[in-house]
Amino acid sequence: MNLIIPMAGIGKRLRPFTLTTPKPLLKIAGKSIVHRLVENISQLHNNKITDVGFVIGNFPESVVESLENIAKSLNLQPHIFYQTEALGTAHAVAMASDLLQGEVIIAFADTLFDTKLTVNYDSDAVIWTKKVENPECYGVVLKSAENIISGFKEKPTDFVSDEAIIGIYYFKNGEKLRSKIDFIIDNKMIKQGEYLLTDALQMLLDDKNVFKSYTVDKWLDCGNKDLVLQTMKYVVEHFEKPVDKSKFTNVLINEPVYIDENAQITNSVVGPYAVIEKNSVVSNSVVSNSIILENANVLNAVIDNSIIGNYSVVKKQALQLSIGDYNEI
Repeated sequence: MNLIIPMAGIGKRLRPFTLTTPKPLLKIAGKSIVHRLVENISQLHNNKITDVGFVIGNFPESVVESLENIAKSLNLQPHIFYQTEALGTAHAVAMASDLLQGEVIIAFADTLFDTKLTVNYDSDAVIWTKKVENPECYGVVLKSAENIISGFKEKPTDFVSDEAIIGIYYFKNGEKLRSKIDFIIDNKMIKQGEYLLTDALQMLLDDKNVFKSYTVDKWLDCGNKDLVLQTMKYVVEHFEKPVDKSKFTNVLINEPVYIDENAQITNSVVGPYAVIEKNSVVSNSVVSNSIILENANVLNAVIDNSIIGNYSVVKKQALQLSIGDYNEI
Protein backbone atom coordinates (compact mmCIF):
# COMPACT_ATOMS: atom_id res chain seq x y z
CA MET A 1 0.00 0.00 0.00
CA ASN A 2 1.25 3.48 -0.90
CA LEU A 3 0.87 6.70 1.11
CA ILE A 4 0.93 10.15 -0.52
CA ILE A 5 1.36 13.26 1.63
CA PRO A 6 0.96 16.63 -0.15
CA MET A 7 2.82 19.28 1.87
CA ALA A 8 4.01 21.92 -0.59
CA GLY A 9 2.14 24.83 1.02
CA ILE A 10 4.15 27.63 2.62
CA GLY A 11 1.99 27.83 5.77
CA LYS A 12 1.15 31.55 5.75
CA ARG A 13 -1.23 31.24 8.73
CA LEU A 14 1.61 29.88 10.87
CA ARG A 15 4.14 32.62 10.24
CA PRO A 16 6.66 33.54 11.61
CA PHE A 17 7.48 29.89 12.42
CA THR A 18 7.08 28.72 8.81
CA LEU A 19 9.49 31.34 7.48
CA THR A 20 12.32 28.94 8.28
CA THR A 21 10.58 25.58 8.79
CA PRO A 22 7.83 24.06 6.60
CA LYS A 23 4.67 23.70 8.69
CA PRO A 24 4.55 19.88 8.60
CA LEU A 25 8.06 19.76 10.10
CA LEU A 26 7.18 21.88 13.14
CA LYS A 27 7.66 19.74 16.22
CA ILE A 28 4.99 18.90 18.75
CA ALA A 29 6.44 17.01 21.72
CA GLY A 30 9.55 15.66 20.07
CA LYS A 31 8.03 14.65 16.73
CA SER A 32 7.11 16.77 13.74
CA ILE A 33 3.50 17.05 12.59
CA VAL A 34 4.20 14.98 9.47
CA HIS A 35 6.08 12.33 11.50
CA ARG A 36 3.07 11.89 13.76
CA LEU A 37 0.74 11.79 10.75
CA VAL A 38 2.69 9.05 8.96
CA GLU A 39 2.99 7.10 12.21
CA ASN A 40 -0.74 7.33 12.94
CA ILE A 41 -1.78 6.29 9.45
CA SER A 42 0.65 3.38 9.41
CA GLN A 43 -0.79 2.12 12.70
CA LEU A 44 -4.38 2.63 11.50
CA HIS A 45 -3.67 0.41 8.50
CA ASN A 46 -1.87 -2.32 10.48
CA ASN A 47 1.53 -1.36 9.06
CA LYS A 48 0.55 -2.45 5.54
CA ILE A 49 2.02 0.72 4.01
CA THR A 50 5.33 0.09 2.25
CA ASP A 51 6.02 3.37 0.38
CA VAL A 52 5.42 7.01 1.25
CA GLY A 53 5.62 9.92 -1.17
CA PHE A 54 6.04 13.49 0.06
CA VAL A 55 4.91 16.24 -2.33
CA ILE A 56 6.96 19.30 -1.41
CA GLY A 57 7.61 22.80 -2.72
CA ASN A 58 10.88 24.65 -3.11
CA PHE A 59 12.27 23.43 0.20
CA PRO A 60 15.94 23.12 1.14
CA GLU A 61 17.80 19.82 0.96
CA SER A 62 17.64 19.54 4.75
CA VAL A 63 13.85 19.11 4.48
CA VAL A 64 14.28 16.24 2.02
CA GLU A 65 16.74 14.60 4.40
CA SER A 66 14.34 15.01 7.33
CA LEU A 67 11.46 13.45 5.40
CA GLU A 68 13.57 10.54 4.23
CA ASN A 69 14.69 9.91 7.80
CA ILE A 70 11.07 9.93 9.02
CA ALA A 71 10.11 7.33 6.42
CA LYS A 72 13.09 5.11 7.17
CA SER A 73 12.46 5.29 10.93
CA LEU A 74 9.04 3.74 10.23
CA ASN A 75 10.44 1.12 7.79
CA LEU A 76 8.91 2.83 4.76
CA GLN A 77 10.48 3.54 1.38
CA PRO A 78 10.57 7.34 0.86
CA HIS A 79 9.82 9.13 -2.41
CA ILE A 80 10.15 12.90 -2.95
CA PHE A 81 7.99 14.73 -5.49
CA TYR A 82 7.88 18.46 -6.25
CA GLN A 83 4.94 20.81 -6.78
CA THR A 84 6.47 24.03 -8.10
CA GLU A 85 3.12 25.83 -8.50
CA ALA A 86 0.23 25.91 -6.03
CA LEU A 87 -2.47 24.72 -8.42
CA GLY A 88 -4.74 22.90 -6.01
CA THR A 89 -5.23 19.60 -4.23
CA ALA A 90 -5.73 17.45 -7.33
CA HIS A 91 -2.61 18.94 -8.91
CA ALA A 92 -0.59 18.17 -5.75
CA VAL A 93 -1.68 14.53 -5.83
CA ALA A 94 -0.90 14.36 -9.55
CA MET A 95 2.73 15.19 -8.82
CA ALA A 96 2.96 11.79 -7.06
CA SER A 97 1.30 9.90 -9.91
CA ASP A 98 3.96 7.18 -9.77
CA LEU A 99 2.43 6.04 -6.47
CA LEU A 100 -1.18 6.17 -7.72
CA GLN A 101 -1.37 2.44 -8.25
CA GLY A 102 -3.02 -0.29 -6.25
CA GLU A 103 -4.19 0.60 -2.77
CA VAL A 104 -3.39 4.23 -1.92
CA ILE A 105 -3.81 6.50 1.10
CA ILE A 106 -3.74 10.28 0.59
CA ALA A 107 -3.25 12.41 3.70
CA PHE A 108 -2.76 16.18 3.70
CA ALA A 109 -0.04 17.17 6.14
CA ASP A 110 -1.72 19.94 8.15
CA THR A 111 -3.92 17.67 10.21
CA LEU A 112 -3.60 14.98 12.86
CA PHE A 113 -6.27 12.63 14.13
CA ASP A 114 -7.05 10.10 16.83
CA THR A 115 -9.41 7.19 16.35
CA LYS A 116 -9.99 3.76 17.79
CA LEU A 117 -12.08 2.81 14.78
CA THR A 118 -11.44 -0.40 12.86
CA VAL A 119 -11.93 0.25 9.15
CA ASN A 120 -13.51 -2.33 6.84
CA TYR A 121 -12.10 -1.85 3.33
CA ASP A 122 -14.99 -3.45 1.47
CA SER A 123 -15.67 -0.35 -0.65
CA ASP A 124 -13.87 1.37 -3.51
CA ALA A 125 -12.87 4.31 -1.34
CA VAL A 126 -12.99 5.59 2.24
CA ILE A 127 -13.05 9.20 3.38
CA TRP A 128 -12.44 10.14 7.00
CA THR A 129 -14.68 12.87 8.41
CA LYS A 130 -15.53 14.70 11.62
CA LYS A 131 -18.70 16.55 12.66
CA VAL A 132 -18.02 20.29 12.90
CA GLU A 133 -19.96 23.31 14.09
CA ASN A 134 -19.02 25.43 11.07
CA PRO A 135 -19.37 23.23 7.95
CA GLU A 136 -19.38 26.29 5.71
CA CYS A 137 -15.61 26.44 6.26
CA TYR A 138 -14.93 22.92 4.96
CA GLY A 139 -15.61 20.42 2.24
CA VAL A 140 -18.35 18.09 3.49
CA VAL A 141 -19.83 14.73 2.53
CA LEU A 142 -23.46 13.79 2.06
CA LYS A 143 -24.10 10.24 3.25
CA SER A 144 -26.71 7.65 4.13
CA ALA A 145 -27.38 6.09 7.53
CA GLU A 146 -25.10 3.23 6.41
CA ASN A 147 -22.22 5.73 5.89
CA ILE A 148 -22.40 5.39 2.10
CA ILE A 149 -21.38 8.71 0.53
CA SER A 150 -23.76 10.15 -2.07
CA GLY A 151 -22.04 13.45 -2.81
CA PHE A 152 -19.62 16.22 -1.87
CA LYS A 153 -20.03 19.92 -1.28
CA GLU A 154 -17.19 22.41 -0.98
CA LYS A 155 -17.79 25.07 1.73
CA PRO A 156 -21.60 25.04 1.48
CA THR A 157 -23.33 28.37 2.11
CA ASP A 158 -26.57 26.55 3.01
CA PHE A 159 -26.57 23.60 5.38
CA VAL A 160 -26.34 20.21 3.66
CA SER A 161 -24.09 18.29 6.06
CA ASP A 162 -21.86 18.83 9.09
CA GLU A 163 -19.53 15.92 8.22
CA ALA A 164 -16.30 17.69 7.26
CA ILE A 165 -13.60 15.97 5.21
CA ILE A 166 -10.46 15.99 7.36
CA GLY A 167 -8.08 15.38 4.45
CA ILE A 168 -7.41 11.63 4.66
CA TYR A 169 -8.58 9.26 1.90
CA TYR A 170 -8.24 5.58 0.95
CA PHE A 171 -8.58 4.26 -2.60
CA LYS A 172 -8.65 0.59 -3.50
CA ASN A 173 -7.57 1.37 -7.07
CA GLY A 174 -5.13 4.28 -7.40
CA GLU A 175 -5.17 4.00 -11.19
CA LYS A 176 -8.85 5.00 -11.30
CA LEU A 177 -8.14 8.14 -9.28
CA ARG A 178 -5.15 8.98 -11.46
CA SER A 179 -7.27 8.78 -14.63
CA LYS A 180 -9.83 11.24 -13.20
CA ILE A 181 -7.14 13.68 -12.04
CA ASP A 182 -5.45 13.48 -15.44
CA PHE A 183 -8.80 14.23 -17.12
CA ILE A 184 -9.35 17.28 -14.89
CA ILE A 185 -5.90 18.69 -15.60
CA ASP A 186 -5.88 17.85 -19.32
CA ASN A 187 -9.25 19.59 -19.75
CA LYS A 188 -8.26 22.54 -17.53
CA MET A 189 -11.22 22.05 -15.19
CA ILE A 190 -10.13 24.90 -12.91
CA LYS A 191 -12.22 26.32 -10.10
CA GLN A 192 -11.05 29.50 -8.38
CA GLY A 193 -7.62 29.00 -9.91
CA GLU A 194 -7.22 25.40 -8.70
CA TYR A 195 -7.67 21.77 -9.70
CA LEU A 196 -9.77 20.26 -6.90
CA LEU A 197 -9.51 16.73 -5.60
CA THR A 198 -13.22 16.77 -4.75
CA ASP A 199 -13.98 17.03 -8.48
CA ALA A 200 -12.08 13.79 -9.08
CA LEU A 201 -13.95 12.17 -6.19
CA GLN A 202 -17.28 13.24 -7.65
CA MET A 203 -16.33 11.76 -11.03
CA LEU A 204 -15.50 8.44 -9.37
CA LEU A 205 -18.83 8.58 -7.56
CA ASP A 206 -20.62 9.26 -10.84
CA ASP A 207 -18.98 6.10 -12.20
CA LYS A 208 -20.76 4.10 -9.46
CA ASN A 209 -17.69 3.63 -7.26
CA VAL A 210 -18.78 3.04 -3.66
CA PHE A 211 -17.45 5.52 -1.10
CA LYS A 212 -17.75 5.01 2.64
CA SER A 213 -17.31 7.55 5.41
CA TYR A 214 -15.63 6.86 8.75
CA THR A 215 -15.69 9.39 11.56
CA VAL A 216 -12.55 9.97 13.64
CA ASP A 217 -12.76 10.45 17.40
CA LYS A 218 -10.57 13.55 17.40
CA TRP A 219 -9.47 15.87 14.60
CA LEU A 220 -6.41 17.93 15.44
CA ASP A 221 -5.98 20.84 13.05
CA CYS A 222 -2.57 22.55 12.91
CA GLY A 223 -3.49 25.50 10.71
CA ASN A 224 -2.48 28.40 12.96
CA LYS A 225 -0.76 29.14 16.26
CA ASP A 226 -3.81 28.67 18.50
CA LEU A 227 -4.75 25.40 16.78
CA VAL A 228 -1.17 24.12 17.15
CA LEU A 229 -1.32 24.86 20.87
CA GLN A 230 -4.66 23.03 21.14
CA THR A 231 -3.12 20.07 19.33
CA MET A 232 -0.12 20.17 21.67
CA LYS A 233 -2.41 19.98 24.70
CA TYR A 234 -4.16 16.89 23.32
CA VAL A 235 -0.88 15.21 22.37
CA VAL A 236 0.83 15.66 25.74
CA GLU A 237 -2.32 14.60 27.59
CA HIS A 238 -3.06 11.47 25.56
CA PHE A 239 0.22 10.27 24.05
CA GLU A 240 3.12 11.32 26.26
CA LYS A 241 4.41 9.53 29.35
CA PRO A 242 4.85 11.34 32.70
CA VAL A 243 8.17 13.14 33.07
CA ASP A 244 10.88 11.73 35.36
CA LYS A 245 10.92 14.54 37.91
CA SER A 246 13.88 13.16 39.82
CA LYS A 247 16.36 14.58 37.29
CA PHE A 248 15.37 18.18 38.08
CA THR A 249 16.30 20.30 41.10
CA ASN A 250 14.10 23.14 42.32
CA VAL A 251 11.71 22.64 39.40
CA LEU A 252 7.94 22.26 39.75
CA ILE A 253 6.40 20.21 36.95
CA ASN A 254 2.65 20.29 36.52
CA GLU A 255 1.64 17.44 34.23
CA PRO A 256 0.81 16.96 31.45
CA VAL A 257 4.03 18.18 29.83
CA TYR A 258 6.73 17.02 27.43
CA ILE A 259 10.37 17.78 28.24
CA ASP A 260 13.09 16.53 25.93
CA GLU A 261 15.86 14.63 27.70
CA ASN A 262 18.41 17.18 26.43
CA ALA A 263 16.53 20.24 27.68
CA GLN A 264 17.87 22.13 30.70
CA ILE A 265 15.45 23.47 33.31
CA THR A 266 16.41 25.22 36.55
CA ASN A 267 14.49 27.16 39.20
CA SER A 268 11.29 27.11 37.15
CA VAL A 269 7.66 26.03 36.94
CA VAL A 270 6.73 24.03 33.84
CA GLY A 271 3.16 23.18 32.90
CA PRO A 272 0.46 22.33 32.75
CA TYR A 273 0.47 21.81 28.98
CA ALA A 274 4.01 22.77 28.10
CA VAL A 275 6.52 21.39 25.61
CA ILE A 276 10.25 22.02 25.97
CA GLU A 277 12.11 20.71 22.93
CA LYS A 278 15.70 19.52 22.50
CA ASN A 279 18.62 21.65 23.77
CA SER A 280 16.37 24.42 25.04
CA VAL A 281 17.08 26.18 28.35
CA VAL A 282 14.43 27.40 30.80
CA SER A 283 15.73 29.22 33.87
CA ASN A 284 13.96 31.21 36.60
CA SER A 285 10.79 31.11 34.54
CA VAL A 286 7.18 29.94 34.39
CA VAL A 287 6.06 28.17 31.21
CA SER A 288 2.50 26.95 30.64
CA ASN A 289 0.20 26.31 27.65
CA SER A 290 3.23 26.87 25.42
CA ILE A 291 5.78 25.27 23.10
CA ILE A 292 9.47 26.12 23.42
CA LEU A 293 11.11 24.88 20.22
CA GLU A 294 14.69 23.62 19.88
CA ASN A 295 17.79 25.49 21.12
CA ALA A 296 15.73 28.32 22.60
CA ASN A 297 16.48 30.18 25.85
CA VAL A 298 13.76 31.40 28.21
CA LEU A 299 15.25 33.37 31.11
CA ASN A 300 13.47 35.20 33.93
CA ALA A 301 10.20 35.11 32.01
CA VAL A 302 6.56 34.19 32.40
CA ILE A 303 5.38 32.45 29.23
CA ASP A 304 1.75 31.51 28.55
CA ASN A 305 -0.20 30.67 25.37
CA SER A 306 2.97 31.07 23.31
CA ILE A 307 5.26 29.41 20.81
CA ILE A 308 8.94 30.32 21.02
CA GLY A 309 10.92 29.58 17.85
CA ASN A 310 14.15 27.66 17.40
CA TYR A 311 17.31 29.45 18.62
CA SER A 312 15.26 32.33 20.07
CA VAL A 313 15.99 34.08 23.37
CA VAL A 314 13.35 35.52 25.70
CA LYS A 315 14.42 37.51 28.75
CA LYS A 316 12.37 39.25 31.45
CA GLN A 317 8.57 39.04 31.32
CA ALA A 318 6.60 38.13 28.24
CA LEU A 319 3.01 36.96 27.72
CA GLN A 320 1.30 35.35 24.72
CA LEU A 321 4.12 35.45 22.20
CA SER A 322 4.52 34.27 18.62
CA ILE A 323 8.28 34.45 18.15
CA GLY A 324 9.90 32.97 15.06
CA ASP A 325 13.32 31.39 14.86
CA TYR A 326 16.52 33.29 15.75
CA ASN A 327 14.81 36.18 17.55
CA GLU A 328 15.68 37.83 20.84
CA ILE A 329 13.17 39.58 23.11
